[in-house]
Amino acid sequence: MAIKQSICWWCFDKLSPEEICKAAVDIGYPAVELVFEENWPIVKDHGLAIAAIGGHGPLEDGLNKRSNHERIQREIETNLEKAVKWGIRNLIVFSGNRNGISDEEGLANTVEGLQRVAKAAEDAGIMLVLELLNSKVDHPDYQCDHTDWGVKVCQQVDSPNVKLLYDIYHMQIMEGDVIRTIQDNHQWFGHYHTAGVPGRHEINETQELYYPPIIQAILATGYDGYLGQEFVPTGDPIAGLRQAYATCDV
Repeated sequence: MAIKQSICWWCFDKLSPEEICKAAVDIGYPAVELVFEENWPIVKDHGLAIAAIGGHGPLEDGLNKRSNHERIQREIETNLEKAVKWGIRNLIVFSGNRNGISDEEGLANTVEGLQRVAKAAEDAGIMLVLELLNSKVDHPDYQCDHTDWGVKVCQQVDSPNVKLLYDIYHMQIMEGDVIRTIQDNHQWFGHYHTAGVPGRHEINETQELYYPPIIQAILATGYDGYLGQEFVPTGDPIAGLRQAYATCDV
């Protein structure tokens, strides 16, 4: 069985909503994600699923600060209701930047914040996925920037509906060793994102990752969720989406 692929909406904002949806259907993508709410109806009109939306914002000011927990809980609970109504599988959540918070304190606070909403996510049947981002290039000072830290959060929250968004692009920059990491930690991964390294562009022969065996490794774990194409195209975006789909359709 091939992996289910989705299109990360923000990367293709030079296309109109109609063009994105039409391209998805024509190429074979069953889903899109990170879609503005105003565009949810047009997505559904094209028969597409919404794989993920943001659970709260902003990513820089997140769960690692206790003072944010009440606000984030309200935002997540509101978005859980929307996710149930619209059939959205995942809400993406964020640790926030360190801002002087130690990794130990940030981990404890993030666990506490997620424990406040884990039962609501379980009751709704929606996954909360804590995103792993690189702090080296794109998101300086972001705290959840290594797989081990994120796995500890999930272990301590101890909910089947709290996992990680393993972003292959971001973790290639921070750690490398992508396939081994997937094999060793897949039980904690609830969603995946792609992009080429370096540059966050098309996943083609210009970058250092070779995606077919990565996708095979994901499938070998029994994963049945979505793989979000989150690259910023340098050329024709529809051609890039077509090529990415074919590359990952293993």
